Amino acid sequence: MMNYGVIIPQGWKMDLVGIADPVEAYEAMTHVAQEAEAQGYHSVWLYDHFHTVPEPTQEVTFECWTSMAALARDTKRVRIGQIVTCNSYRNPALLAKMASTVDVLSHGRLDFGIGAGWYEHEYKAYGYDYPDAPERLRMLREALQVILAMWTQEEAHFEGKRYQVRGAINQPKGVQKPHIPILIGGSGEKVTLKLVAQYGDACNLGGDIANIKHKLEVLKNHCETLGRDYNTIRRTAIVDLCAIGETEEAALAKLNANDRANLAELRKVSLIGSPAQIRERLAEYEEAGIQDILIHFVDAATNPDVVRLFAQECMNAR
Repeated sequence: MMNYGVIIPQGWKMDLVGIADPVEAYEAMTHVAQEAEAQGYHSVWLYDHFHTVPEPTQEVTFECWTSMAALARDTKRVRIGQIVTCNSYRNPALLAKMASTVDVLSHGRLDFGIGAGWYEHEYKAYGYDYPDAPERLRMLREALQVILAMWTQEEAHFEGKRYQVRGAINQPKGVQKPHIPILIGGSGEKVTLKLVAQYGDACNLGGDIANIKHKLEVLKNHCETLGRDYNTIRRTAIVDLCAIGETEEAALAKLNANDRANLAELRKVSLIGSPAQIRERLAEYEEAGIQDILIHFVDAATNPDVVRLFAQECMNAR
């Protein structure tokens, strides 16, 4: 049985436009999380970005980890996670400490998502160095080791080329045992998926169904090489656009002009249409081997009824 998660509107994808008051924008955001919990979704998620895409604008974009702490207290049952934390934005020892704190605040409901980072404009705007992809991946490898040390050692020690930790104490370490689950985002075949096999409790993939099947096969091969049980890794997929309506016409009306112009390609990586059409697509993800699907509804902030519609007609009807 597949689990379902909701990516909460936080502004990054221009999904809080039209809500001028930032307090009201946050309340709209947390209301979606609470509605997801009420409707029986397994998890809620936030992106880790600082300003909007596809172009930087003055629209509201809430910071991931401070918002995560608030969601930890605004909800009671649903799991909470990041899709995914950019490793380069925070020192990994501090990040491990933050995650441990949020795991306690949520009474043990945190999923820790992390990736190497990619949004060059954001790096430069905020004054971060933007090394090339191989270096960012080397940083991620060391960061994962630091984070695990912070979660498992009384005094964490790590001597790497990029990060050093010398006797760091992290109390509390969180609630979950043996540690907070780690989800590693990205689908690079030589490095990222190997890191999943080495350190991850979950992967996160995107793209069309054929791509997902291929990436899972690569992950399985890495697991065999490393002696890791492939079935101990939770297989998740991200859907950055879900437009659901009572009819296909109602769903299509939610898309912007650019999306409608590229509808055929968009359908391959999105959930668009009536509940019946979306149930067919969900079956394809499940057949491919996906166990959790994380969904960004295009209009949840202003129309939280879509969270309920999906739950009733797609989650509970399958």
